[in-house]
Amino acid sequence: MSLTITSYAASETWKQQFAKVSDEYFDQVYFHYSPTNGTLAGYHQYDTQLENYSHKNIRAEIVILKRYERHFNAIRKMREYAYQVSLEKGPIAGQPGSRGVEFTAVIHPSEKFRVLSIVRQDPALTSEQVEQLEERVKRLDINSTTEVGNPRELPKRLYVYLDPDFDPEFADLEIVLSNIRSQLLTLETIRPWEKNADNYSSTCANGAFTLMERKFAAPDERLRSLIAREKQMPALLAAARRNLNNPPRVFTEIAIEQLPDIVSFFEHDVPTAFADAQDPALKTEFAQTNAAVIEALKSYLNWLKTDMLAKSNGDFRIGAETFSKKLQYDEMVDLPLVKLLEIGWADLRKNQAHFNEVAKELEPEKMPAAVLEELGANHPAPDRLLDAFRATFDGLVSFIRTHHIVTIPSDVRPIVEETPPFMRAITFASMDTPGPFETHATEAYFNVTLPDPAMKPAEVEGYMHSFNVGTVISTAVHEAYPGHYIQFLWLPQAPSRVRKLLGANTDIEGWAHYTEQMMLDEGYGRPGAGAKDERESKFLRLGQLQDALLRNARFIVGIEMHTGKMSFDEAVAFFQKEGYQSKETAMVETKRGASDPTYLYYTLGKLEIMKLREDMKKKQGAAFSLEDFHNNFLRQGFPPIKIVREALLGDDSPAL
Repeated sequence: MSLTITSYAASETWKQQFAKVSDEYFDQVYFHYSPTNGTLAGYHQYDTQLENYSHKNIRAEIVILKRYERHFNAIRKMREYAYQVSLEKGPIAGQPGSRGVEFTAVIHPSEKFRVLSIVRQDPALTSEQVEQLEERVKRLDINSTTEVGNPRELPKRLYVYLDPDFDPEFADLEIVLSNIRSQLLTLETIRPWEKNADNYSSTCANGAFTLMERKFAAPDERLRSLIAREKQMPALLAAARRNLNNPPRVFTEIAIEQLPDIVSFFEHDVPTAFADAQDPALKTEFAQTNAAVIEALKSYLNWLKTDMLAKSNGDFRIGAETFSKKLQYDEMVDLPLVKLLEIGWADLRKNQAHFNEVAKELEPEKMPAAVLEELGANHPAPDRLLDAFRATFDGLVSFIRTHHIVTIPSDVRPIVEETPPFMRAITFASMDTPGPFETHATEAYFNVTLPDPAMKPAEVEGYMHSFNVGTVISTAVHEAYPGHYIQFLWLPQAPSRVRKLLGANTDIEGWAHYTEQMMLDEGYGRPGAGAKDERESKFLRLGQLQDALLRNARFIVGIEMHTGKMSFDEAVAFFQKEGYQSKETAMVETKRGASDPTYLYYTLGKLEIMKLREDMKKKQGAAFSLEDFHNNFLRQGFPPIKIVREALLGDDSPAL
């Protein structure tokens, strides 16, 4: 919805440059320093490599990331130059055919512009487009505008144009640049390689798991790759001893908690996965490398317990400035944290009020907390939990198709299984889909974390409250239909390699969380459509709202805890009181928030998608189709919602 670039040759030049340099970035940097992600993506030339967290390698990665940041910035300037040339050749803003407006404005004490008048406007512009440009004036940086008249007190003349038509390649350029800046922020400022002991042991487990989970090659070939990776694992764990420096205690405790399961994983699961390997020499070598990894992991666990734990007095909080930068780079969200907290609290209170209302309908004489306890007690037996999730699929798929919610590109179902051991301490359920370039082993796994066998009966009961009749449905919706799994099924239609490999959690998790509420709003969970009677229907809504409150609590805890306004213990209490969660869930969630500070992206993304849907309804009127909206949303891959908005709406209007 803007000027077309007329300098065709210049435009082609920057696009050609971007195509070349972005491929180099993925092949020589992105996967080189994260080879396990290469395996996950389906690029099996990385199968023998393992992450290297040595100081030398981290410094080398920082250097090359900055080099590519300069490359992509230069390409960005090429594109901007091409656009400026097109403006100079065209009419001035306000003239016919300019697709722009000439404003007079003054600088407000808030250091923002206030529009005084419209001098002239392109007569072809709609009133909505003029309003959009006026809103943009209010958001302009006063130091980066072209004005006529210098004194700050005098009115300024501003020439404002509609953006160029949405350009997928330029959007991809912004995604890659943001990815580089995020990784630099992680390495140089957040520094998990210096703080998080679990990064090292879980990298070992994940490096093995990605080679055994999917049978993308013959057992001997995958075992050969595993041996190569296992040979590098003792060195990786040795690097941890050199790198870890006054880490936060909670990070060290998480590593200690997960390591026994990781050791067991290498002792039992890994050998079993390769039991059908044929080459005797390979099997002998594997026995040696696997034994060495097990010994290194046990030694690492002992060192963490007897040495590092006592030295773990560091701060896990990343601070307000880093938090804001991370949101900008990861999600393209630049709202002030104060404004985000206002949004988060408003949605929390809205969902609490809705929960209390439904609880009162169910049990007029009981307090909402008592109804919540009744909801929590209505759960499957732990040994039937996986079957409970499997049983939801037929009904969900049927509802989606008959109610035209979204197109399901495949009839193949995800495989429900227990969560891998290295993920159990920080997640209840997850979807593990094959990479976009995996061509041989394309099965997807719906992971569910069962209660720890070491739990006491009362602890098991508290844990299972998180898998009540309502949250089982909302989790199945979130992870599978129409959440993550359907998003994965649409990924082959993403417009580029960049969109298949890079994305934003506000899109990935935002979509999945959005579908939880959307499905019930569209009628799923009513008697005869997911619920056996009206009472169960209300319990399903309570389950959806309890999950929404969990994400609301993450939103607020993430900001408050990492900006120093909430302690770890206060966060645990917040999840229980305000998020309506059990103590066991609250502890898991707070641990996760310590190392995943911006896990507000669930609610943030959901709210962005809901606003986008309403804006599309306003634009399309009677022509709006929910199925078309969802299909077009998923066609974009999983970029930040800002980019999806530009693609679907054709403007840069605010996402929230």
